[in-house]
Amino acid sequence: MESIQFGRRVRYWRTRRGMEQQTLATLMGRSLRWVEELEGGRRQADPNLSVVRQVALRLGITVDRLLADPAVLCPTEPEVEAVRAALHRHDVLTGWSQDASAEPVPVEMLRRILEHARAGFQAGHFAQLGVQIPALLVDATSAADRHRGAERLKACALLSLSLELAEAAAVKWGDSELAVLAGHRAVAAAERSEDPVIMASAARHLADAMTHHGQAAAAVTFATAAARRLQDDLLRRDADGLSVLGMLWLKAAMAQAAAVEADDDQPDVLARRVPDLLDQADEHAVRLGADGNALWTAFGPTNCHLYRVAAHVYLSEGADALAVAASIPGHAVGALPRERRAHLLTDRARAETQTGQREAAVETLLEAERSAPEEVLCRPRSRQLIEDLRLLGAGRAEGRLHALANRCGLPR
Repeated sequence: MESIQFGRRVRYWRTRRGMEQQTLATLMGRSLRWVEELEGGRRQADPNLSVVRQVALRLGITVDRLLADPAVLCPTEPEVEAVRAALHRHDVLTGWSQDASAEPVPVEMLRRILEHARAGFQAGHFAQLGVQIPALLVDATSAADRHRGAERLKACALLSLSLELAEAAAVKWGDSELAVLAGHRAVAAAERSEDPVIMASAARHLADAMTHHGQAAAAVTFATAAARRLQDDLLRRDADGLSVLGMLWLKAAMAQAAAVEADDDQPDVLARRVPDLLDQADEHAVRLGADGNALWTAFGPTNCHLYRVAAHVYLSEGADALAVAASIPGHAVGALPRERRAHLLTDRARAETQTGQREAAVETLLEAERSAPEEVLCRPRSRQLIEDLRLLGAGRAEGRLHALANRCGLPR
């Protein structure tokens, strides 16, 4: 278990026991600082088993429950609010560094911190981002303000990418307003970087946030405008450029599918444009030649198939979604980041529900849970699907569905 996840569980159970940090420190024979660092995930990469046993004893729970209770995986309201508060800080909002005497974080160190946080996201660890993102935003803002020349441009790019991470996390947490706020800031920082790849990356994230916030038609317009504006520059930037350009078309396709759902006048007309947008992305995936992960896009032919599945689900075309999902080679899915694999499985479960295969949908959700628990147990869209299945009934999978709902913390 990662130290951040373990620290979250310790904090959860200490709070649930009504215990102050100093009380736990005294029971453990440790300092208050030791407990603060333990709960913040800063003590060690892999908690020592003797420490785990002692903490479990003092908190009055079994080691298994301390290490494996899924409900503790989900972000708490204070963690989400910490990201919102960071975005509203004067220095982060204005781009002005408060402490002129302190040296800014070196660009390469900032890049490593961002890469670690992004790796956690792609592994499906979304809750821990509530701890990581606020400090990252403050440090990246200071770096973008204090560095000069080429280092400043790099720092602006890293600030934009950090704001993108805040947007992506907010989408996973189901807070579309926070996602849009972070997305707008990412676009502004990207323009300061003067890097078309960063601009396109920020644009695809903002389009995604707008779609989740009920602004799908505007998201299509924004994403396609960004793609056309930046295309010539991106085509000269090899894998990075092709990947973010392809992702812009994928986000435009998803926004178009969402716009169909919201339109009562001509949904069929709007739906016919979705395949065209997906085809645009496919062209860039073919040109790229293989699956990759430039700028954490996971872009390539396989991810294009994943978005095609998702688009069919959005359009309530469950049978078509399942046909596309079945055509994706298993080895290609296995090579994707855990977050992408679990996302595909939850989309497949939704398609199975749409086609009346509710027992299969439960089994698919359980497979997704094994891949990335937070994608199933914490995401509002997944929890809603589980609730729908409970109302519809899942036949012989009823018991497994009930247990899954319990792990989600859904009311009985």
